[in-house]
Amino acid sequence: MGGIETPRLNVHGTPTHLPGGVGVSRRRFPRILRPYLLYNPTVPETATTRLDRVLAQLRLYEHPLLNFSARSKGEGVEMIIQFKDASVPVHTYYLDLHPRDLDHPQFEWGFQRLLYDALHDYFCEMFIRTPQDRAENRRKGL
Repeated sequence: MGGIETPRLNVHGTPTHLPGGVGVSRRRFPRILRPYLLYNPTVPETATTRLDRVLAQLRLYEHPLLNFSARSKGEGVEMIIQFKDASVPVHTYYLDLHPRDLDHPQFEWGFQRLLYDALHDYFCEMFIRTPQDRAENRRKGL
C-alpha cells in the first residue's frame, strides 16, 4: 500500500519486526520504539502545590524533640525545624527546597534523605562546645 507501517510490539514493548517484515532481535533494536510509561503523575508547578507536598510528607513524621513545619518561599519551599522545648536557647533550622527537587517525580522517595541530612546538620550545629573551640577550652581548663 506504500504507507508507513507501525511496528508491532510484544508484551515487553520490544518490536517483533521492522516495517516490511524483517525480523529484529532485542539486542539490535533496543527500546527505541518502546512506549513511554508514566509511573508517576506529572505535578503542576505551583508554589501552593509544592508546599502541600512538603506538608503532606512532614505529617508522616513525629519526633519527641523537634517540630517540623514549612512555608512557601518564592517558587520553592522553606522547611523549618524547631526544638520543642522553648526554654532551651537553640536556634531554628531552615532548609530551602528548590523547585527542581520539589517537582521531581521521585520527590517522596528523596524527601526522607533531605530530612535526615537536615537533622544531622541541625544536631551538629547544636553543639555548645567542640574541640575546635581551643581558646575557650584553654580558658576553661579543658
